[in-house]
Formats: sequence, structure tokens, C-alpha cells
Amino acid sequence: MAKAKGAVKNDSQSTEFFEAIRLLEKEKGIPAEYLMEKISAAIVIAVKRDFGGKDNILVVMDGESNKFQVALHKLVVEEVADSDVEITLEEAQRYDKKAVLGNTVEINLETKQFGRIAAQTAKHVIRQGIREAERGQQLQEFQRRNQELVTAVVTRIDSRTGAAVLEIGNKAEATLPINEQIGDEKFKEGDRVKVYVVDVREGDKGPVALISRTHPGLVKRLFEIEVPEIFSGVVEIKAVSREAGARTKLAVVSHDENVDAVGACIGTRGTRIAGIVEELGGEKIDVIEYSDDPAAFIAASLAPARVVSVEIDSDGAHACRVQVPDSQLSLAIGNRGQNARLAARLTGWKIDIRPESGFFGEGEGKADAADAVDEN
Repeated sequence: MAKAKGAVKNDSQSTEFFEAIRLLEKEKGIPAEYLMEKISAAIVIAVKRDFGGKDNILVVMDGESNKFQVALHKLVVEEVADSDVEITLEEAQRYDKKAVLGNTVEINLETKQFGRIAAQTAKHVIRQGIREAERGQQLQEFQRRNQELVTAVVTRIDSRTGAAVLEIGNKAEATLPINEQIGDEKFKEGDRVKVYVVDVREGDKGPVALISRTHPGLVKRLFEIEVPEIFSGVVEIKAVSREAGARTKLAVVSHDENVDAVGACIGTRGTRIAGIVEELGGEKIDVIEYSDDPAAFIAASLAPARVVSVEIDSDGAHACRVQVPDSQLSLAIGNRGQNARLAARLTGWKIDIRPESGFFGEGEGKADAADAVDEN
């Protein structure tokens, strides 16, 4: 292939171009290689529009040497049938004196030759490429934090809906709806708040992170941070059930006989659990010992109530009957059935709570986990 002489741009204008690319990389965090790829594609589209729409366009960008070249490839022929891709020998030798029939010459183009419409096309494609890159970066940022606890900064509050817009990571934003906030907590701009990333999805306007402060995963991650034994794997969280702002039940087990799982979570004088309770706005937390024995696990799950006996149904319905002292009945059931309901969700069993005396209204004191959502 013969090449035209002195046609590659490597001057101050080209240097400024690559400096602008590097500045975009620094400010937007978008790799220069990616930007140059998009710009090259935009230039190809622009040149095609002005020069016959054929696939004989060469674009070279080298950020290290500041080399920027745009050229047309044309085949040297005796008689031109298509001037967009062919050139006579006489004309070819104006670009390269060594050109011969059958060779291909490069005819370098100046930027001004692209024309106004071509330039606008290039700018549009470049902007689109930058937007796509930013969306891709945001998606990666969110996916890296999926199902994790993150500390975000409140950037604004929607006065109409009460939703808080939070900045997560590198200028990525997510919305915390009012129904994913705990109780009546109030945020203001600049507040730092811990949230749980429930899921990451692609939306019409880019990636969307679904965040929550009511999800059981938030409590689980808080304990993993606060309790070294959980982080190291010595203590394992087996299940969590939660009614945000009111009460959480956490089932834990120790894989080391010398470590008390419940004690490790609570901490000396309750110091570990106190910080978590404060983060959750005073939410009560019951930490219970997990057991592979369903009866023992169900009995523990009804804490702080004391259980007299647990009778497991043998019909395979995953149901049981629990007896508690008469004086403990209301405690076992909880306010509006909350304690029994959380115990059922935690264990996955239908629990029928009865007083030890047997005197009880028909159909009362039951907690059904059949419809409970998997919260873990």
C-alpha cells in the first residue's frame, strides 16, 4: 500500500485534542481508550456521509505519540468506475509518486473537510458514547455494591414524597423511598446514612440501585461489621426476620465450642448490639441460638417468652403447637401478634401458641410462616 506524504496530524492542534481526551478521562473517569474508540467511530460516520458512504476510511489515534490521522483508501486503476473508492494513476501520483496500478493510496483529510453536518454528527455520537460510558461505570459501581451495606450521603429530599436522593460511590445516585425508611426518621442534605443495596437493575435512564433501610439484609450486614466473630466465620447468622423500626429476630450459631454466639453478638455489657440498635433508631433486636432441632429452635425463637413445650406435628405440614406459662402468653404472642409472627418467619414453621392451663379462645395465638417472604 502506498501512502500519501506528510498527511498525518501531529501538531499543536492534535496535541490539544489528546489533552482534551485526557482531561475528560480525569474528570469523568472514562478511559481515554474508550473515548478514542467512540470518537473514531463518530469520525468514520461523519466521513462516510460526506465521502460516498463507503468502507474505505482509515482513522488512527495514538494518545502516546499524539498521532491523529483520518484518510481515505483508494485503489489505483486505469479507468475510474467509482470515484469514491478508485483513483487514476496520474491523480494517485499527486499523493504518492511511487504509486502504481493495483496499489492503494491513502488520501489524508483535514478536519475542516468533514463539513458542518459531519462535525455535528461526530459531536452527537461522542456525547452518546460518553453517556454510555458513564452509565456503564455507574452500573459497575452499583453491581460492586449489590447486596452490601454502603454509607451514602444525602444530596436532596423530595418534599412531596419524602424520598431521599443519596450519592453512592463515585457520583452515582440512588433514591431511598419513604417506605424503605425506618419509622419516622428524618434526613437532611449532607447526612451520612447506611443503606442496604437490595438489587441493581437497568432502567430507561440508566442503571438503578434499589436501596433500603427496612430490609433484613441491613441488620445482617451491620452485625457482620460490628461482630468480628461473624466477619471471620466463627459465628454464622442462620436467619433474620424483621419488622423495621419495631423488632428484629436474629438466629446465630457458633462453629467453635469455646465461643458463645449470642454473647459475641451482644458484646460486653451490650456494647456491640447497642451501636446497631442506635443505627436502627431504637429497634429491638432478639439474638437467639440457632438449633438443628426444630423444637429447640422454635422455643428459642419466641424469646423473650419462656416456652414449656413444643409438639411437632407429624403430618409433614411444618406446623407445631407450643405451650407457654399462662403469665407468658401475651409476651409470647407479642403486641398485635408481632413476636409470634417474627418467630414463624424466622423458623419457617406454623406456630400455634397455647397457654399451659389450656384455657384459650379458639383460633387465637397462631403464627403462620407459610406466606412469609424469604428475608434472608
